[in-house]
Amino acid sequence: MKKLVLTLVLGLFLLSPFFLPAFAQSNEELSKQLQEKQAEIAKLEAQLENVRGNERTLKSQLNIIDSQGKVTTLKIEETNLRIEKLKREIAELSSRIKRISGSLDTLSEILLQRIVQTYKYSHLSTLDLFFSSHSFADLLQRLKYVQVAQAYDKRKLYELQATKQAYNDQKQDKATRQEEAEQLNKALENYKNQLEEQKKAKEELLKVTQNDEARFQGLIAQLKADADSIARAVSNIGVVIGPVKKGQQIGSEGTSGCSSGPHLHFEVYENAKVEGNRVNGTRVNPKKYLDNGQLGPPMQGYPGSTTISTEYGELYALGTHTGLDMYDDKYVGTPILAAADGVAYSIGDLGCRIAGFDNGAAKGIVVDHQNGIVTLYWHIL
Repeated sequence: MKKLVLTLVLGLFLLSPFFLPAFAQSNEELSKQLQEKQAEIAKLEAQLENVRGNERTLKSQLNIIDSQGKVTTLKIEETNLRIEKLKREIAELSSRIKRISGSLDTLSEILLQRIVQTYKYSHLSTLDLFFSSHSFADLLQRLKYVQVAQAYDKRKLYELQATKQAYNDQKQDKATRQEEAEQLNKALENYKNQLEEQKKAKEELLKVTQNDEARFQGLIAQLKADADSIARAVSNIGVVIGPVKKGQQIGSEGTSGCSSGPHLHFEVYENAKVEGNRVNGTRVNPKKYLDNGQLGPPMQGYPGSTTISTEYGELYALGTHTGLDMYDDKYVGTPILAAADGVAYSIGDLGCRIAGFDNGAAKGIVVDHQNGIVTLYWHIL
């Protein structure tokens, strides 16, 4: 009996959430650091929003890029803290699960042995107990002992089952935390890539503007003119070219309009169609459809030999980029391909309408895929 009680007490102690105090203390410290880091991120993001509303100058744009870099760095630090906290929690769970597993095996064996032994005595008839007892009082004591022992063992068996359920719950908890850790590692990799892109954006901006405000304002004027040119073009669809098939060449990489160099500006609209000489729909990230295979390559060589110069949603001097810019070694003439079957329309505009640029009239193609998706190909020959 003493062995059983001690084993049960040991098992319950191992399940106690207050076991391993060193881990608990470390996790509390990590939780505090996480809260402080999250508060820093929220404060810096609020400051960043205020900066974005200011007049666009080269200095303010560089400040925005620097602030974005700081936010991303803080997010990397926050994610590392969360990963470390999960690692410790997983290690704690693994250790507890191992100890509880051994305790459960011992408890199960002892309880089963006791129940078997108890039921052996329970099969004795009252008459057998009467003749084997020394007195009537001894008989009553033996009968009471059998009843109490059976009730006690049943209760402990239920407790053992509850302990097993807790063991299974902790195993599931461990699996959940491991999955969360995997997701955090992926997020960490994304943040690191973002930080590299932000550093490159700053280097590229300084390279293009040569840290000169006049050059920067010229860049803004060019970008705005290009955005305005696209807006006019998709609101004034030209003649129907006709049906096209997925992968069919519909143009070539060029520099028409406000292009700063040979490239394709590719846009995707969903819940969209061409009607009333205009594109009606909502711009979305082209990669959503390129990555899942619903749309094929918009340029020969994509994604292998093609370089993405500007991502959809990327913040740049003018604001947020509305498409995907790509080029093939800046080679004029690389075939532009229909991303899916549809009906093609020609679009165009007079050009940049700003001094210093003379790439000729802007040219493009719009393809209505007649399934709620419309694609735009811009700066083509």
